[in-house]
Amino acid sequence: MKVLKFGGTSVGSANNINQVISILENKSKNENVICVVSAVGGITDKLLNAGHLAQSKNKGYKDAFASIQRIHLKLIESLIPKKNKEVTKYVEAKLNDLKDLLDGLFLINELSPKTSDKLVSFGELLSSYIIAETMKSRGIDANRKNSQDLIVTNSNFTKADVIYKDTNANIKTYFKSAHQDITILPGFVSKSTHGEITTLGRGGSDFTAAIIAAALKVKQLEIWTDVSGMYTANPKLVKHGYPIKRLSYQEAMELSHFGAKVLYPPTVQPVLDLNIPIHIKNTLKPDEDGTMISSETELTNNAPVKGITNINNIALLTLQGSGMVGIPGFSKRLFETLAQEKINVIFITQASSEHSICFGIDNDDAEKAKAAIDSTFENEISLHKIDPILTENELSIIALIGDNMKNFQGISGKMFSTLGKNNINIRAIAQGASERNISAVIDKNDVKKALNVLHERFFEVKTKQLNVFIVGIGNVGEKLIDQIAQQHNFLKKKLKIDVRIAGMANSRKMIFDEEGINLNDWASQFHYAEKSSMQGFIDKIIDMNLRNSIFVDITADKGVASWYDTYLKQSISVVACNKIACSGTYEIYKKLQDLSLRYNTPFLYETNVGAGLPIINTLNNLVASGDKVTSIEAILSGSLNFIFNNFSDRTNFHDTVKRAEFEGYTEPDPRIDLSGIDVARKILILARVNGGIMEIEDINNQSFLTEANLKSKSVDDFYKSLKTEEAHFQKLYASAESKNCQLKYVAEYKNGKAKVGLREIPEGHPFYNLEGKDNIVMFYTERYPEQPLIIKGAGAGADVTASGLFADIIKIGNK
Repeated sequence: MKVLKFGGTSVGSANNINQVISILENKSKNENVICVVSAVGGITDKLLNAGHLAQSKNKGYKDAFASIQRIHLKLIESLIPKKNKEVTKYVEAKLNDLKDLLDGLFLINELSPKTSDKLVSFGELLSSYIIAETMKSRGIDANRKNSQDLIVTNSNFTKADVIYKDTNANIKTYFKSAHQDITILPGFVSKSTHGEITTLGRGGSDFTAAIIAAALKVKQLEIWTDVSGMYTANPKLVKHGYPIKRLSYQEAMELSHFGAKVLYPPTVQPVLDLNIPIHIKNTLKPDEDGTMISSETELTNNAPVKGITNINNIALLTLQGSGMVGIPGFSKRLFETLAQEKINVIFITQASSEHSICFGIDNDDAEKAKAAIDSTFENEISLHKIDPILTENELSIIALIGDNMKNFQGISGKMFSTLGKNNINIRAIAQGASERNISAVIDKNDVKKALNVLHERFFEVKTKQLNVFIVGIGNVGEKLIDQIAQQHNFLKKKLKIDVRIAGMANSRKMIFDEEGINLNDWASQFHYAEKSSMQGFIDKIIDMNLRNSIFVDITADKGVASWYDTYLKQSISVVACNKIACSGTYEIYKKLQDLSLRYNTPFLYETNVGAGLPIINTLNNLVASGDKVTSIEAILSGSLNFIFNNFSDRTNFHDTVKRAEFEGYTEPDPRIDLSGIDVARKILILARVNGGIMEIEDINNQSFLTEANLKSKSVDDFYKSLKTEEAHFQKLYASAESKNCQLKYVAEYKNGKAKVGLREIPEGHPFYNLEGKDNIVMFYTERYPEQPLIIKGAGAGADVTASGLFADIIKIGNK
């Protein structure tokens, strides 16, 4: 004998019912089959809705009834296209009974628990009849038996208690004489000892199947649903969630209690006592393994955590006060009060100080609970021994589940550190002595991110998903997008990092995609994008609330840089090409560094100084390793190096600068490069990384430009002034040439002071042969006192700058 149960989705359409029949036929080839079915998907909710509408004198109940009627008659028409008159006649008669019940509710304006049970029983009674008659019409040896004739309960309507002695006797007696291959039973429904219609509560169809399986002591109970077993996490929220092959009864009950709706917890008890395994299977994918639940569990890949789940719609209430310490009876009075109000407590935690008790309940019960508790402790509150009950609403509980977690160190540490790194605030924690369940209360808006980061931490092959948001889609931005697209598979395979771009913005528009923007066609998406704004951009990122979020600034905009602190406070990492923040006031620089430490959120800006060259990273490593940097000499402007490498007495300075602008080495406003301010900002940043406390005004900027150049009011005026001042630049060149020197724009930092300016570099100096747009930095340290540590390479250009940004992103991924 086999016992199978099919849920509402499994019998939710003609196609699905045909699949159910196919499974039953296959199962019944070798032994008889008992099949428990739920109501057609969604019908129980429709019945309750119709009842509430009728009770509240809303004539809309007639439309609700018509919808229920239409669904069932259409099923008959689809499943039994010919010779269905008798079936239709029977169903219509039952539907008329339902209509009479609803009309009565409309008249008396009352929906008692007893009437509610009678109302919702129509769902299972109708579905089981239609399925059985469909099978008969196809020549299958099937029969329906009304579960109300078998399962006996008390009169606790809406959640009746089973009287097992009578129930088991009825089941054994009936199936001892039943000879049909397939028996169809309606789930959920039962009758009291007085013959009244009762129901078994939420998930009652599972319960019906377990009761039957236990009474007949079958080898296995199969529960067929619309998913392939119990998952490591809700697959609707966690895309990488996957079915768990084996669970213990206890693990399954924990997962079910905490929101895994595939199985209803009381289902387990009848079969648990007899050690009957439960097999969860997918009706639409019957060949998939599903989940086997038994007294045995197994470690998968030596991982003790079996699943991550959640309960939403939670309110957290706290009873606290100094008058509670050392006084017996507070807990008893508190929970007796809740019990009297029939309020279920989902979560409890209490500190050893006895100063407070914290508990979680359904959000809908919060006001009633607060009123009752404040009334119970009215005297203590008036004497200020305890505070009025504190209530926090709109919360959720997340939980790690696994039998063997107690045997592994650091599970809770990994859980809480993972949540903390993603700015998920934990309101309360509970962990039993068995350590089968570690629970935490968080904001409901953080549930999806929490489930994903925990699943990534405990279940995935250490693949870390990075969600990147880019502002500034110019030359560098386009190169970065191309590099991310090109390296995506390599990073995922070799470094276990999954880099996705979830948002982009230019000065006019912005686009987002929670699943990752299609990088093969990202540009076309801007045609239909929403208007861009920095407030709107960060609001969207916060609203998406994705794990491991990284904001990348590829602008030179002061306004964009002013938002860095907001991102860091939201635990969103910042990668900046824009050097304004780090070269602004020291107060702002220090604030950002402190926020990065406080929120454990990376703030990286390698490209601020040498594009893709690892200058800041090297300096950080020197300082962290205990070395002391005594001086820095550097050529930090690829544009200025390009200009002076190409300027001579055979060219003019104006044309050389124009060429540098054309090839993308200068800013759109070349005055930023040629004034030396850009180089001053870079040496200022290096000085600060080395521990110096300096402002930009402290940098001695020895400009090589003329007064006319510096006073130009526009870019056009500036270029005109370069022409008129050509003799000045030729004089600079001639002076260097006469000494066999090269003109180089050099930054220096020594003894707490810094300066930038044009220098004549003699032959043999490391700077002399620096070509093209290259940069070079020399670190003199206590470990490198005479022969400096030298970093040299391309210091400008879209490709190398993009690669520097990409390196910072990967660094965050490896953190």
